[in-house]
Parts: sequence; structure tokens; C-alpha cells
Amino acid sequence: MTSTGFEPLASAFHIDTLSLGDAPHDIAGLVLGTERSASTPLEFWVYVDPQHYLQLDDVVHVRSPLPDGQLIDVYGVVDEVRATQEGVRFASDVALTRAGVLPAETSVAAHVSVTRVEPEIFVPPLPGQAVSRATGIARDQALFFDQMRTRIPLGTSRAGECVYGNFDFLNGTRGAHVNISGISGVATKTSYAMFLLYGLLEGSALGNEAASARSIVFNVKGEDLLFLDRFNTTLSDGDRDRYAALGLPARPFGSVAFFAPARRGGKGAATVPDTGARMEGVTGFYWTLREFCSEGYLRFLFADADDDRSQVGYVVDLVTTQLRGAARASRGDRPSVEIGGRVVTTFEELVDAIAEQTDPDLGGMWASRAAAGTVHAFLRRLEAAAPHVGHLVRGDAQGDDAAHRVDWSRTQVTVLDLNRLHDRAQRFVVGVVLKRMFEERLASGHSRPLTFVVLDELNKYAPREGSSPIKDVLLDIAERGRSLGVVLIGAQQTASEVEPRVVANCSFRVVGRLDAAEAQRSEYGFLTQAARARASLLKPGSLILQQPDIPVPLLIQFPRPAWATRPSEAEEPQQDALFARFRA
Repeated sequence: MTSTGFEPLASAFHIDTLSLGDAPHDIAGLVLGTERSASTPLEFWVYVDPQHYLQLDDVVHVRSPLPDGQLIDVYGVVDEVRATQEGVRFASDVALTRAGVLPAETSVAAHVSVTRVEPEIFVPPLPGQAVSRATGIARDQALFFDQMRTRIPLGTSRAGECVYGNFDFLNGTRGAHVNISGISGVATKTSYAMFLLYGLLEGSALGNEAASARSIVFNVKGEDLLFLDRFNTTLSDGDRDRYAALGLPARPFGSVAFFAPARRGGKGAATVPDTGARMEGVTGFYWTLREFCSEGYLRFLFADADDDRSQVGYVVDLVTTQLRGAARASRGDRPSVEIGGRVVTTFEELVDAIAEQTDPDLGGMWASRAAAGTVHAFLRRLEAAAPHVGHLVRGDAQGDDAAHRVDWSRTQVTVLDLNRLHDRAQRFVVGVVLKRMFEERLASGHSRPLTFVVLDELNKYAPREGSSPIKDVLLDIAERGRSLGVVLIGAQQTASEVEPRVVANCSFRVVGRLDAAEAQRSEYGFLTQAARARASLLKPGSLILQQPDIPVPLLIQFPRPAWATRPSEAEEPQQDALFARFRA
């Protein structure tokens, strides 16, 4: 048998019997002590046994003695591996070595970033100490899983082991919020956001609170989220095994309501949802003219983050005050409003009425303190919004019918399908719904039940520059939502384009594939240099995650959705019912 050079060392340090508790560990190598690869309390290099290997993301453990004989347990994660030929000087020597002309030895070394030291005596592990892969109890200690009071499944390692997160940093106890970044179509941002939500609702972390927890999901791209309640017929046995490894059932969301904008048209269209792939079980939503005026929703038509520079926001505030007064003065409980002695029944009529009361050229006095040019700019933008938002604000409903309102109180998950709306209309809906939700939580004064908000394209609603009503609401959620039980799961292609205060308040940072230049931005300072390079190579289903308990980012993978993401994957409703009875 060929000698590896490990036999004497194994005998000297008893690395063949190294164990933690009752779990023996396979020895992978020895702590290096060369000048270039010196060991420090926070990082060290490992000479890898030629009969073994260490790869990126492996969790390792080394037990190192102090002068008084006390043993220090040092844990870490492999974040770099390199192979070199010892005894050669020039690039061409590799060919000579391969031909047997030059004697040389190939060696592999792995760099380890320290994650935990027990007890906390920060001294470097001594060169020559045996390094083993951490499994079982040792892995839980290395990644602080043993100290997490309540754990949530975040995904699996590449070896298929579960990676957990500390629920205290998501439920508001010690922190809240998740931010996900990555290139569109590759980074699977929405897929992971929904998997994370599924793990929260279907896992054990929420306990008895799961039934009362609520979530609002804004679907702004495609109609992938209109089938969360249907089984994915393409799910493989391997996918089901991955769910089982995470302690989760492989099934669709159990309590879901779907809403889509009401279709354009007359009174009958107000109850018909504007969807394509699915209409059954989807409720059409809109707001009445009276609600629009009394609740101050006008400002969300000007949510393009430049009101602070144009002074248009001042006119918006003046007109909003006048509309509230008109709504209060309107007689009865009709959805319409009276402005200047005229009953307004459509959004187009409302725009005309506002112009009559505001335009100085027509004798309007609502904004008499503002410059004429500013008023005209306000009216131009209002008129431009009318074709895109008019069908969402209606005065043709009968009485104060609540059926048209988005109601997230009845089911665990409420999906708002906005993908067919113009960008301006999407901003309006997101702003109005978040405002109403946050005001309800403020009024309640309680942090339970938890409410999760899933919002893609966060950079559009909370951009880095400028201000807007939607951005103000999202800042409130990011900074005060923790105390009110509101958790934001936001996603965007580039975190560098999002308001820094929103990102900074997120306890969990997740990165899918990134553009190489974007990965170098300061917003990704939590990534190691090696992780930044890997971010440009990640495949769908693989992400890099940073959480407060663990000092280094971890690569995670998550299974394919157990729920359908397109009509071709969806189980027929009748079969869904059979599965439901079977589960019961």
C-alpha cells in the first residue's frame, strides 16, 4: 500500500479516534503551518489527505490543545480550495513532471473561515492538528443550529443536509425581513420567496400561530402564482425526498385566495377578474370612488419617486384634502361622490371634476397657493394615469359591497395578480394595499398574528433615489414592521438600486446569480471574495444566504415547487379534492 505520510501523524495525535460526543469523525487533513498559510484565530489552511478531499462549503472541525492541556474546538466552513505542485518553478514544469522527468508532489490545501470557537479562547489551531468533516452534533454546533430556539428550514447544503435559520430573526423577536437579489429568470427569486413562505406556514416554527398567520403576495410577472393551491404533477420522487429532508410535506399551499383587477367595462365587468390562465376561484377587485377620495389614495398615482423635486406633491396634498371633504359631504352610502354640486360616477369624470376645481385657467381654487405651472404638471400626470387606473376606481357598484375589496383576513395566503396592469397601475395597487394593511396593524397595536409581505421588483417601489408614498410605506414596514408583526420578503435584481435603509433592516440576505460588476457593490459586503465570484456562476435552485447567527455566508439549495407554476403542471381540481381527502 502506498504511504500517504499520514500514518505517523495519525498515531501521534490519535486522529483515527477523534470524536465529538459519540459521533466519530472522518479525518480529512491537517492544519497547515507554513509561512504563506499560517493559522490564525479566525482562519486557517488545511493540508488535505491525498486519500480524501475537501470541497467548497464543507463544514469542518479541529480540536486543538492549549499549553495547560485544555482542548479548544474550532469549527469552520471551507471557502477556498487550491491544488499545487511542490518542487517545480516554471509553468512548463508540469509537463516534465507528468512525463516523470522532474520529481514533484501534488498537494491540495483548503482555506477555512472560522465560524465558532468553544470555549471562546481565540487562539489559532496548532499546525499538524487533525481536521475532520463536521457531521451530526458537530455540524449543528459549527453552524449554531444548537443555539437556535426555533428553527426554520432555509434549504439544504449540496450534501443534502438541512440548513436552518433562526426564527427569532424573522418573527420580530430579534429582527425581521428577508432580501433576495439576483438576475431575472436565473436567480429564482420568486421561487425561493415562495418556498421560504411555504416553510414558514407548513413547518413547525409558527406552531399554533400558523393558522392565524397571513401573507400578501404581489404577483407582478406572469401568472406563475395563480396555481399555488394545485399539486405540481411534474414533481419527482427525488423532489419529495428533499422536502422530507427539510421536514416539510410535498404539497401545495392549503389556504389560498386569489385576486385580480376587475376587467374594464360597465357594471357587469366589475366582478370579472382580468386574468388569462385561470379565472375559476379568482375574485376581481377594485375600489369605489368614495374610498379613493376618503382614504387619500390619490397620492399613489404619483408614486414615481420625484415628487420631492417637482413640488407636484404639494398639489397632491391640497387636492387630497379637498377630495376627503367631498367624500364626507356626499350623501348616502353610494360609491360615487359629489364635487361642485355634480355627482361623479366614473374615474374619468373624477379627473374632469378635479381639473375644473384645480386648474387656475378654469377658475379652480383647490390649489390656488401653488404655481400655475406646477398645477398643470399635476393635471397632466393625473390625466396620463386615468387610462391605466380608471377601471380600478369605480362608481357603478351597488351600495357598499365589500366583495370587491382585497381581503387578506380569511386565508393564510392572498395572491394579488397584477401582471396585466400597467406599471403605474401596479404601483397604485401595491401602495394602496400596503397602506391599508399597515394602518390596520398600527390600529391593532399587536405584533400577532404575523403578516408576511412578498414583493418582487423592490427597486421599483423603494428606489435608492428620491421619495414617494410607496417608498414611505415600505420604509415604515422595514423600520417599524418588526414591532407590529409585519415581515417583508422583498426581491430585486440589484440591491444597489434599492433604498439602503430597507435592505439594512433585513436580517436574512439571499443572493442568486449576480452580474459580476453588481457583486462587487458594497451592498454585498457580507459576501466573501470567493462567494462574490461564485455568485456569477450559480444555477437556478442554488443561492448564497447570510443570516445573523452564522458569520460566513452559506450556499443553499431548495427543491422545486410542490405547487404548480403553470397550467400544464396543475392537477385538475377534482383530483385535488381526492388528494385532500387522502391527506385528511
